[in-house]
Amino acid sequence: MILYSYFRSSAAYRVRIALNIKDINYSIKPIHLLKSGGEQHHPEFHQINPQNLVPVLTHNNRNISQSLAIMEYLETCQPTPSLLPENTNNNIACQEFSLIICCDIHPLNNLRVLNYLKHDTESEIDVTQWVQHWINEGFSALETKISSVKDNSGGKYCYGDTATIADCCLIPQIYNALRYDIDMSMYPTLNRVYQHCLAQPEFRQAAPEQQIDFPG
Repeated sequence: MILYSYFRSSAAYRVRIALNIKDINYSIKPIHLLKSGGEQHHPEFHQINPQNLVPVLTHNNRNISQSLAIMEYLETCQPTPSLLPENTNNNIACQEFSLIICCDIHPLNNLRVLNYLKHDTESEIDVTQWVQHWINEGFSALETKISSVKDNSGGKYCYGDTATIADCCLIPQIYNALRYDIDMSMYPTLNRVYQHCLAQPEFRQAAPEQQIDFPG
């Protein structure tokens, strides 16, 4: 497996965590999103992903984009350990939690949106306030959802004592939130999960600072 990745991409970070949890061997092909006009726009990568985004997982003559689709593919390739809870209610809640991050929070503060706000709009928009607003709005909902789960069933991770796609999605989003000075004390349950995950090798090895393209 080859993962086209950028060290600071939240979406690529999710997939690196999932690969590590499943203990799947893979190699990284760095795609720098800022150098040379953004390597994701180069013709060679455009052939791999016409959307010009990372991550992309290449395996068995397939180029799979979109982090959630990649993680679903990994579930098919290697069902255990699973990234989804066995309990039906938690399974659905876990997927809902992940989709809130991937569909409603992350897209509003990813690189191409921020570049558009900075350079391609006539109105003056405070980009930091924009990012903080949408992350805080999303985290407020996630904190409410996950705190009720913790009250009912406990667990070290988002849903129980096993890491799931929810944790794969949450940790990169909090990493990004901290870059924008989000006060995580407002989200004690999310932060508690984050601190636990940071201590686990699967998450540590996936961190931006551990990637081969992290600037030295």
